[in-house]
Amino acid sequence: MKTLLLALAFAAGMAHAASAAAVGRLVDLNVYDRTSQRTLPVYRHDGRYYIAGEPGHLYQISLRNRAGTDEMAVLSVDAVNAISGDTADWSQTGYVLDPYASTDVLGWRKSMSQVADFVFADFAQSYAVRTGRPDNVGVIGVAVFRRQRVYTQPVMPAPVADAASRETYTPRPAPAAPVEESMGRPTASSMAAPQAQASMNEASMAKARTDGPLGTGHGQREDSAITYVDFERASSTPDEVITLYYDTWEHLLARGVVPPRRPAAPQPFPDHFVPDP
Repeated sequence: MKTLLLALAFAAGMAHAASAAAVGRLVDLNVYDRTSQRTLPVYRHDGRYYIAGEPGHLYQISLRNRAGTDEMAVLSVDAVNAISGDTADWSQTGYVLDPYASTDVLGWRKSMSQVADFVFADFAQSYAVRTGRPDNVGVIGVAVFRRQRVYTQPVMPAPVADAASRETYTPRPAPAAPVEESMGRPTASSMAAPQAQASMNEASMAKARTDGPLGTGHGQREDSAITYVDFERASSTPDEVITLYYDTWEHLLARGVVPPRRPAAPQPFPDHFVPDP
């Protein structure tokens, strides 16, 4: 199965114990809050993995290839393909990762050079809801595919003809493996993360409803360059599907997913000078 893909430029009762920040076997997936500048901890509950997002905060999805071969990651946010904007299906286009490479997906792909920022948003302001797809808001998914290995047919030695009838024998060449037109390997990408860039309406994004889940909004545009590469999947079904659910801390707390927040311990020397009252 051949698919021309976009490739990024470089190469887990009340059980709520925080796990390592990343989930996944072939590819590590974690979410980095760009506004608070921290990787969000992952909580496991009833066999599912969760993170708690903050309304109005920009975030990025970080992917790390743990394998020694090229892997393709079809990325779904709220059941929307993050590259094409189509309702997500694992047969669609995705990001290609070189062996052991890491990359950050900053937002919805708008062109070969720009994205619209991922931003935690009120349910009604999420991109999925605004485009008429409210049923799967609150989940990030990655379908991982290995690259198809290319096998070459061995060349058989020429048969030995008797002396009376020696003829020239040219072995038939091995059939060429089908290869899509290559547009070259990835080139350097701009991954600047300006904190000041917010959403289309930061105030509306930050107002999470108490009765609805958190979603992902369509924020402002910023530079993030990619290029095309050729990629042939080893199988039409994913080698791994990673699922990560998200919501506000308050909603996850009410469901028993996360523990109550502990107040920070008082600090005896929080500043150097006497501030005005």
